[in-house]
Amino acid sequence: MGFVRLCPLLASTTMALPPGIVYLSKQLPRVFAPALTVYLSKLLAELWLGVVLPSWLTTTACVLSGPLLLTAVVQYRDYVTRREAAARGAIVCPAVPGSIGGSHMLFTKADDIYPGEPLANLARNLGHTFSIRLLFQNRIITTEPENIKAILSTEFTIFEKGAEFRKTMKPLLGTGVFAADGDMWKFHRQMTRPFFHRERISDFDLFDRHADNAIGQFRARLREGHPADFQDMVARFTLDAATEFLFNHDLRSLSEGLPYPHAIAEGTVAGGGVFAAAFQQAQSVTAMRHRYGVHWPLKEFWVDNLAEPMGVVRGVLDPILRAAVAKKRAADARGGAEKKNELGEREVQEGETLLDHLVNYTQDHTILRDEILNIIVAGRDTTASLLTFTIYMLAEHPTILKKLRSEILRVVGASRRPTHDDFREMKYLRAVLNETMRLYPPVPLNTRTAQQATVFRSSDGGPPIYVPAGTKTPYGPIVMHRRTDLWGPDALEYDPERFLDERLHKYLTPNPFIFLPFNAGPRICLGQQFAYHEASFFLVRLLQTFATIALAPEAQPPEARPPAIWQTEDKVGWKAREKVRVRAHITLYVFGGLWVRMEEAGAEVEAEADVGIV
Repeated sequence: MGFVRLCPLLASTTMALPPGIVYLSKQLPRVFAPALTVYLSKLLAELWLGVVLPSWLTTTACVLSGPLLLTAVVQYRDYVTRREAAARGAIVCPAVPGSIGGSHMLFTKADDIYPGEPLANLARNLGHTFSIRLLFQNRIITTEPENIKAILSTEFTIFEKGAEFRKTMKPLLGTGVFAADGDMWKFHRQMTRPFFHRERISDFDLFDRHADNAIGQFRARLREGHPADFQDMVARFTLDAATEFLFNHDLRSLSEGLPYPHAIAEGTVAGGGVFAAAFQQAQSVTAMRHRYGVHWPLKEFWVDNLAEPMGVVRGVLDPILRAAVAKKRAADARGGAEKKNELGEREVQEGETLLDHLVNYTQDHTILRDEILNIIVAGRDTTASLLTFTIYMLAEHPTILKKLRSEILRVVGASRRPTHDDFREMKYLRAVLNETMRLYPPVPLNTRTAQQATVFRSSDGGPPIYVPAGTKTPYGPIVMHRRTDLWGPDALEYDPERFLDERLHKYLTPNPFIFLPFNAGPRICLGQQFAYHEASFFLVRLLQTFATIALAPEAQPPEARPPAIWQTEDKVGWKAREKVRVRAHITLYVFGGLWVRMEEAGAEVEAEADVGIV
C-alpha cells in the first residue's frame, strides 16, 4: 500500500524525475493491482471463511494474476473486434505473427531498417493492409491507395492525428499544424494559408541570394580537390532561406563553411549550425518515440533525450519571437486598419514575413513557436530531402542528368535567373522532381488514428477489413510508390519519362492517389508549390554551374556505407541497388551525408544549349 500512496507523489514531480521512473509510476499500480487483489482475497477468505491457503499457492496466484488478466483482456478485446467485424460484413485484419504482445519490437534497432522495406516484405504475404501489435496495441498499416484515400480524403472526419500522436509530437511540434486536430488544426491552417499565395512564393530574390552563396562554397570546396557533402550544403541552404522567409532572420548556417570528408568538428559551432544539429537530433528522437508510442520512456529510461536539443532550438527562436510580438504591440499602439481579402482573411502586407503575419492572429508565445517549427519542417527538411535524392539519382543516371541540363540550357540559358514561366515550360525538370519523390518521398511514412469504427478495402477484392475505433492507422507512401501493380513492372527503376509518356495515363491519371508526396485531401501540404519552386530554382542554378555529378564513396564515413548484407537479404529489390544508406526520422535522408564530386560547366555549355530535349 505504501507504493500505491507514493505513485501520485511521483507523478506530481515529473519535471524532476527520469522519463522511465515517471512511466513506471503510472504503470506499476495497474501491474500490481491484480496481485494485490489476489492477496486481499486470500486475507478475506481466511478472515470470513476460515479457509487457509498454502503460501506456495498464494504466491503462484499473485505472480500469474497479472499475465492471466492481461491475456483475458486481450482475448476479450479480440473477441469483441471479431463480433463487430462480422456485424459489418467485414473481416479482422490479417495480423503479423510475432512475440507475445509484439514486445520484440522494443528490441529492434530502427537504425538498421530501410524506411518502409519491412512493410513491403510483410505485404508480400499478408496483402497491402495488415495489423501489427506493439505491446498489445494493434496498429493497422496500409499501403493500399483506396484506404489511404479514405484516411486523407473521403473519410477525413473519421481519421485524425489522434491524442497519442499529439502527445508524442508535442515536445517538438507542440500544437502546430502538423500535429493538431479539429479546431486547432483549422486555426493554424487559416493563419498560414494567405502567406502561400502565388505572388509570395514566386519571389525568387531570396532563393537566388542563398543559392549563390551555397553553390559558391560548394564550388570552392570542389576546387580544393575534395569531394563535398551535398546533403549538408543543401540543408544549410534551405535552412537559411526558410528562416529568412519565415521571420526575416537568416540563421547564416552557410557562413560556418562546409565540412571536409571524415572531418571531426572541434570547438563550438555558432548560430545556425547549433540550431540545425539540435533540430535534426530532436526529430530523430521524436521519430523513435512515435515508433514506440506511449511506451517510449522505456527507451529513454534515465534521460529525456529531447530536453537538450529542444533547449537549443528554443534558445534560438524565443528572442526572435519576443521581438516580433513587441514590434506588433508597438504597431497596434500607433493604430491603423488591416486589409482583408474577399474571403475575410487578412491580406499579407508587402515585405511581411510569416511571423509578422502570424502575430496578427495570436501573440501567444507557445503557439507562435509551434507554428514556426512546423513550417520549418515543411519548408526546410522536405525540400532538402528532395534535392538530396535528386542529386543522388542524377549521379547514378548520367543520361538523365544530360537531358535535364539540356532542357535547362535551352529554356533558361547558361547564366540567366529562371522565372516562374520558365518552370512551366520545363516539363522534364518537373518530371525529374516527381520521379525522385516517387521513389524517395520526403515523408516516407505517416499515420492517423480512427476516431470511430470503419472499414478498409481488402487488397485482393475480398470482404472489407474492420478498423476498430481508436486504432492507429499508419500508411506508407514509399511502399505504395514502389508497387509494380500500381506503377508497372519497372516501378523500381528511376525513369522521369513515366510522368510524360503513356505510363502517366495508364497508371497515374486514372488513380491519382497512388502518388502522394504532399499528402492529399483537406490536409494537403500548403507549401507544395513553394517546395517545387525552391527545388527547381536551386537545380537550375546548380546545373548551370556544373556539368557532371559523381558519387564519392571513399568520402562516405565507413559506418554510413550500405552494409554488405543488403545485397543478400534484400527480398523486395530495394536495398541491393543503393549506394548510400537511406534513413528517416520525420523526413527521408542519407545517413552520413551525400558525398559527391562535380565538374564545372565549361565551353560545352553553349553547344549543349542548342541540343534541346530528344
